[in-house]
Amino acid sequence: MTSGGIEQSKPIFRSTTILALRRGGQVVLIGDGQVSLGNTVMKGGARKVRTMQDGKILGGFAGSAADGLSLFERLEGKLDEHGGRLRRAAVEMAKDWRTDRVMRRLEAMLIVADLDGIYLLSGTGDIIEPDDGVVAIGSGGNYALAAARALCEKTDLSAREIAEASMKVASDICIYTNSNFTLEVLGEQS
Repeated sequence: MTSGGIEQSKPIFRSTTILALRRGGQVVLIGDGQVSLGNTVMKGGARKVRTMQDGKILGGFAGSAADGLSLFERLEGKLDEHGGRLRRAAVEMAKDWRTDRVMRRLEAMLIVADLDGIYLLSGTGDIIEPDDGVVAIGSGGNYALAAARALCEKTDLSAREIAEASMKVASDICIYTNSNFTLEVLGEQS
């Protein structure tokens, strides 16, 4: 678009970093709190990670906040519909997300987890369960994922310690990720 000869573009929302991992009987989901609009930090303390189903399920989103929250609501509906079974609810939501005209336009991704599984959900109908129990999304996702995989393989750190250290790496590298983390844990440390 142009206005008076000046090129204008739609502001670009950069996403966040969300990381989930399973280790030692625990599942950890952690996310940063930064909200960016273009090259401006709009907020530093957003909460993009939450619990559902009375604390039995964890969820985190990267992308548009309104779209992420809308997806959480839809997932909670699917969980209610399917008796709190995360795998079944995630599959049904992924199907809806891929085929529903309104949902297909949502600009967010989700990671959801319970003690039995960790899943990445996207608007293309993807439902991915990582082989190694580690998954990340968002602008700093690849940095956090690489750090978490290395720490899982080469250390005896707890799930929480690995998650925090990995997110610190991502926040040090990715300008769209800060170090104001929200962390949720399921299970006991063994």
